[in-house]
Amino acid sequence: MKKGLVFILGMLLVFGLAACGSNDKTPAGSNDQSGNDDKNSDEEVTLRIAWWGDQTRHDYTNEVIKLFQEKNPNVKVEAEYASWDDYWQKLAPQAAANELPDIIQMDLSYISQYAKNNQLADLKPYFGEQIDTSNIADTIISGGEVGDGVYGFNAGVNALGFNYDPEMLKEIGVDAIPEDWTWDDYQEISAKAKDAGIYFDTGMKADVFLNYYLRTQGKRLYAEDGSGLGYDDDQLFVDFFTMLKGQVDNGLTPTPDYLAQLTGIEDDPVVKQEGVGIWQWSNQFVGLQQVADRPMEIAPMPGPGAKDGLFLKPSMFWSMSENSKHKEAAAQFIDFFINDVEANKLILGERGVPVSSEIKEALKSEVSDAQAQVFDYIEWAEENSSPMGAPDPTQAGQVIELLDSLSEQMNYGEISPEDAAKNFRQQAESILGN
Repeated sequence: MKKGLVFILGMLLVFGLAACGSNDKTPAGSNDQSGNDDKNSDEEVTLRIAWWGDQTRHDYTNEVIKLFQEKNPNVKVEAEYASWDDYWQKLAPQAAANELPDIIQMDLSYISQYAKNNQLADLKPYFGEQIDTSNIADTIISGGEVGDGVYGFNAGVNALGFNYDPEMLKEIGVDAIPEDWTWDDYQEISAKAKDAGIYFDTGMKADVFLNYYLRTQGKRLYAEDGSGLGYDDDQLFVDFFTMLKGQVDNGLTPTPDYLAQLTGIEDDPVVKQEGVGIWQWSNQFVGLQQVADRPMEIAPMPGPGAKDGLFLKPSMFWSMSENSKHKEAAAQFIDFFINDVEANKLILGERGVPVSSEIKEALKSEVSDAQAQVFDYIEWAEENSSPMGAPDPTQAGQVIELLDSLSEQMNYGEISPEDAAKNFRQQAESILGN
């Protein structure tokens, strides 16, 4: 009896020691879903990171990497960077060979493709652990969603708005653009600009602003799964483009011939004080202000339904490759880029308005007055927008070309909005696979 008891106690001790040994090999805060081969936090780790951009972006990103390595001496980061075209040409064969860098700068037009091919890792398991999301709005995080996962972390955001010269607005007899203005207000103010002998705007990019208008109606340009258009009633298309065509026909917005002569932002009517403003993304505001060299303002989009229509567009993402052997370290670098104040004083919002409210506040004294205005507008948009929804399908480029062509034909009077709506649906559905 005693021998049997001793044997049992001995076996329990062996299993207990084995269990303790197993726990000792697991790093504190490790994530079982990560698939890492890291054994402990002091292990030497090498990460590869890739991005596209110009020399300015290359220079400061290398400085951010240097700063990260100083704060994380066990991690070495190898940089791979190129221009836009070269970047994607290099990334495609790496993806095919399952040799993608650990951290990848990802674009909205490619994220669905790479995620659906199981080439990107879901970042959700790292939220609240390696990646701090406490100061980041859900509408920002959702921009990187594909299906049930988050496959890209927003590096910066933009939002649509009307960028205008407040003095030119006063010249046409309008003191300010109200926050809750409507499409009717837009047309009435445009008419006042014409009466003053200037343009109110230079028109709207067809796909971008049709999508906004559709969202105000509870629809969107593309179906969530990318298999077709995201609206069934072509009258929405007709109403929107009838309004834009009326602006051109009535001389409130320049004709296509006039716009074709503009060679750059320096030729825009608002810069030459021949127009009130431009419909564009918030990241373009600073460039406009610098070229115009006078104070500018940002007004929100018209409604009704503006909050449903407006969304925070990711400028780009930081993604993690599924083939990475150091996912926790890669997640820590993404967090560093997003949440570290010193790092963001090097970045200065070049990749879009920072997504962390804490970082935005810390940078306001570091950036130009115009950039601070953009920060303020994005802060407002965070509270007055809706989730972006699924990224555009991979065939979106062809659909955009089609819509641009039809928009130009409508403004030239070569096709009616009704016929354009039918043509667009038929050809777009074919492009998207229906």
